[in-house]
Amino acid sequence: MKSISIQQRRERTEIPLIDVREVDEFAAGHVPGAINIPMSTIGGRLDELPEGAFDVICAVGGRSGRVVEALEARGYDATNVDGGTNEWIAAGFPVDA
Repeated sequence: MKSISIQQRRERTEIPLIDVREVDEFAAGHVPGAINIPMSTIGGRLDELPEGAFDVICAVGGRSGRVVEALEARGYDATNVDGGTNEWIAAGFPVDA
């Protein structure tokens, strides 16, 4: 499984970002530009995933890691963001609500 740090993610502005946290978590604060497709619904929403490479984030990296593994098995070019949104916020990076 491919993984990147939050610092690396911050520099990858051209790569789409999928946030797999639940809707209420996403609404409380997310990385600017992230698209919310909760882990609990992603299986039925594969048609909404970007074509080509994209990154996947959650709160700390566990859920996104499981999603990336499942998507890689289906042929998607997905990369996990280690540390997740919690680490992004702790680093003082910008957040949208």
